[in-house]
Amino acid sequence: MIRTSFMVLLAASLAASIGCSSKNYVKQQTTPLINKTNELDDLTAKNTKDIKDVDARAQAGIKAVQDKAAAVDEKATAAGKQAGDAQTLADNATQRVNVLTNTVANLDNYRPVAETSVHFGFNQDALTKNAKEALDQLAADVPNTKGYIVTVEGATDSVGPADYNYDLSQRRANAVIQYLASQKNIPAHKIYLIGLGKDKPVEPNTTAEGRAKNRRVDVRLMTNTTADTNPAQPAPPAASPTASTQTPPPSL
Repeated sequence: MIRTSFMVLLAASLAASIGCSSKNYVKQQTTPLINKTNELDDLTAKNTKDIKDVDARAQAGIKAVQDKAAAVDEKATAAGKQAGDAQTLADNATQRVNVLTNTVANLDNYRPVAETSVHFGFNQDALTKNAKEALDQLAADVPNTKGYIVTVEGATDSVGPADYNYDLSQRRANAVIQYLASQKNIPAHKIYLIGLGKDKPVEPNTTAEGRAKNRRVDVRLMTNTTADTNPAQPAPPAASPTASTQTPPPSL
């Protein structure tokens, strides 16, 4: 009985000793792995943080470049628009000069029969009662004028941008043309329109009175100088005594 108990205690002690040895062995083997894993986790976390920092700096740099590019594009667009506007103004000025030159050239063959000037309020293009009466008086000479044309020159004072004044001068001239066409039956092809803007003042624009006189439309009834007269054609030269013996020129 005593021997049996001793054997049981010995077996238990041996088992405990073996178990402790096994646990120590496992601990010795797994501890480096756990430490290595922890080091890898720390390194991964650091790399992740570095990557995020680099990405943030890269995104900030990209945004800064994009903002600068957008600013450059905006400036380029604005510069292009200004250049386009300048070209449009130059083209409009050239067109006005060409129209005026052609009109003046055509008017060289005409002489004035009657003329009047109608005036407008500041920044206005509507005909006043006095303006209509002046146009009525001029139109009364039309039926007695052969080969006539009517020139209508719109003008403004110097207040405001040049382009706006050209447009305003044409609106004033158009008001005169519409009145003459609708009320006096003057055909449109008989009327020459010239919008002068502020380019042809009759008085200095330094005073209110002078500016009022420049807000006008000059209207002239003109006739072709050859329409009233038909000068006789020069007589052919007398035939010389030897004309019958000359060979006649070939007909054309």
